[in-house]
Amino acid sequence: MFDKILIANRGEIACRVIRTCRRLGIKTVAVYSEADATALHVEMADEAVFVGPPPSAQSYLLIERIVEACKATGAQAVHPGYGFLSENTQFAQALADAGIVFIGPPAGAIAAMGDKITSKKLAKEAGVSTVPGHMGLIEDAEEAVGLARDIGYPVMIKATAGGGGKGMRVAHDDQEMRDGFRAARSEAKSSFADDRVFIEKFIEEPRHIEIQVLADTHGNVIHLGERECSIQRRHQKVIEEAPSPVMDPETRSRMGEQAKALARAVDYCSAGTVEFIMDRDKSFFFLEMNTRLQVEHPVTELVTGLDLVEQMIRVAAGEELPLTQSDVALDGWALEARVYAEDPLRGFLPSIGRLSYYREPEALDDVRVDSGVVEGSEITMYYDPMIAKLCSWGRNREDALETMQAALDSYYVRGINHNMAFLADVMGTPRFRDGRLSTNFIPEEYPDGFQGAQMDEAVRATLLVVSAVLQRATADREARIAGQVEGHEKGVGNDWVVLMEDEHVPVHVTRSDEAIWRVALSEGEVQVQSSWKPGEPLFHGRISGRNVIVQVDRRGARWLLTHGGTSRQLLVLRPHAAKLAALMPKKQPPDLSKYLLSPMPGLLVQLLVEEGMPVKAGEELAIVEAMKMENVLRAEQDGKVVKLHAEPGSNLAVDQAILEFE
Repeated sequence: MFDKILIANRGEIACRVIRTCRRLGIKTVAVYSEADATALHVEMADEAVFVGPPPSAQSYLLIERIVEACKATGAQAVHPGYGFLSENTQFAQALADAGIVFIGPPAGAIAAMGDKITSKKLAKEAGVSTVPGHMGLIEDAEEAVGLARDIGYPVMIKATAGGGGKGMRVAHDDQEMRDGFRAARSEAKSSFADDRVFIEKFIEEPRHIEIQVLADTHGNVIHLGERECSIQRRHQKVIEEAPSPVMDPETRSRMGEQAKALARAVDYCSAGTVEFIMDRDKSFFFLEMNTRLQVEHPVTELVTGLDLVEQMIRVAAGEELPLTQSDVALDGWALEARVYAEDPLRGFLPSIGRLSYYREPEALDDVRVDSGVVEGSEITMYYDPMIAKLCSWGRNREDALETMQAALDSYYVRGINHNMAFLADVMGTPRFRDGRLSTNFIPEEYPDGFQGAQMDEAVRATLLVVSAVLQRATADREARIAGQVEGHEKGVGNDWVVLMEDEHVPVHVTRSDEAIWRVALSEGEVQVQSSWKPGEPLFHGRISGRNVIVQVDRRGARWLLTHGGTSRQLLVLRPHAAKLAALMPKKQPPDLSKYLLSPMPGLLVQLLVEEGMPVKAGEELAIVEAMKMENVLRAEQDGKVVKLHAEPGSNLAVDQAILEFE
């Protein structure tokens, strides 16, 4: 076994590898850029080595720096995590040349599976089901049209060296084929310096299902069942689960055996994932093989009881797998939701800033959080915006879903925008609850984008009741500390009115003892049990026997409550004050239509207009960079630029004015 391992990564995956190494008694070395000098993975590791400036191309992706760090610290092996250098054959070879063990598959397996055309040919030779298509090189758009006609529309055009949805198009007819072929080649060349593309049949109502494999250097190969990864946005996974709601034992066995056959065909060892696409009839076809640990590996760990990082380390150290295929059993159900620093209400634009408050779910059984941040951590523009992976386990899918919703209610993050309301809304839809999933789920369920979580009657009632209890508990506390003579304290009334949006809801609140309340509404009376005290960010309680968790923020005299993905501001007043409040005029928001506002925090890379210049609707005005992505801002209507409020190189805040129109 190794004495010291270097983790060639950052964030939550680096922390996750370090935790396993600690349990195994292995010392760890972290690498870090200037932006990560105070990051959690640096603090957790036994040693840390600085590798360069914030951009990953100048730090985490520099092979020679990582190799030098291994030599300087005496690290015998490297775990690459995922992303960065995890599937880089040159990195694996450089480590081998330096006598350092790469905790992953051989360079040959990485190379074979890294090229989509080569991998599909190998899969076909190994007896793996492949999507009908043309894997050879395509010279021009007209050849592409002819091939598409032979395969049958619709078809998908994919970049050979692609990933993350880049260089990918769907064509339903000849014209879309011509346009898509040119666009895919151009995008592939820009993104991967490789303009080769291939064409395959586009599967309608597709499900994305992957098989986890484990292989050692002694010829043993097993699979650990499947993961359903169909909930995706722009080809990026959002929610994963194990097992799949659609899977049956026979299909699982056939898919697993094909995954093992492919692993054997490339002499694979370590943990790896073979990805398939499944149609409505449960026919499945090979997509690709990821020769690394997957982001969603925790759900497999939760249902198998195995530590995949430990198995990768043991395989790399030359050990045999500790179990055979017949030993693999799936216990219960697991879900994973990726928590991102982004704003779903603004088209999922990235959100950067400091985590001013950060509390992971506590006091909840069967919840796992893989994160690389703590309160005070900075979410920067340089790296992936994932904050954490939130996982839940249950005896069945319904239990796992219930636990996940409670975990989302308990996860308290402030300082940046995040996607937890969107995650809660997705998992609350009838279609998700029924397991009717496909990779088209999000565009079909949210055709106009995410407009905010829908508040059902149960959530509405919870917010009303909890706001009344919060107000009454706060009023009781204020009465006790008002400095009045004992026995002559100011009384707190039982009658209140809750103002939520346009509703004025009368409530009657009484207290049975320190932790039991009765709240009467027009629909009836409920009992609330809670030990919440003013200032606590989470309300834990039971309403008529039902467990409830609500996030609590104070906004002046109002309560901002978050539950079930829904956030609402509520004002709780005495009846007379509520009558007066109803007479108050509503403040109108300022007219910002004459300004171009930055939709996200980021760097103003370029201004494409000048003062006095007329512009047309749709014309490009500015480019803002955030999270390694350039975002083009366009004019929404015709106008004339009268003033510039920012200049190139400026760091912009959300809604900061960039320029002003006449």
